Amino acid sequence: MQMEDRVEEGVLVVKPLEQALDAYAASPFRERMAEFVAQGSRQIVLDLSQVNFLDSTGLGAIVSSLKRLEGNGVMVICNAGEMVTDVFRLTRMDRVFPVTGSIAEAIAVAKERWNKAA
Repeated sequence: MQMEDRVEEGVLVVKPLEQALDAYAASPFRERMAEFVAQGSRQIVLDLSQVNFLDSTGLGAIVSSLKRLEGNGVMVICNAGEMVTDVFRLTRMDRVFPVTGSIAEAIAVAKERWNKAA
């Protein structure tokens, strides 16, 4: 799975470049996210602007990535399209992951949650 990553204001911003985060893409996504966590990333923004299809396997990979933080980090979702946002709402994962409309807002939320946890 192709992904872009960069650090903005101390927060890792990860952007999958595939249109689908599904059974095919979930394993490489999960592995790459595990690498980020192993390298010490604790504040992660997941920019889903390119993803227009998310199935249960893809959602599971995102949840698995959050679990890898072991309660010692934050993950915020941003720029999700309507279909992807609906998946988060219908599964109530929007209660687990903050879902924002922009990278700037997601970074602010990640920093705020990180500071509260510290």
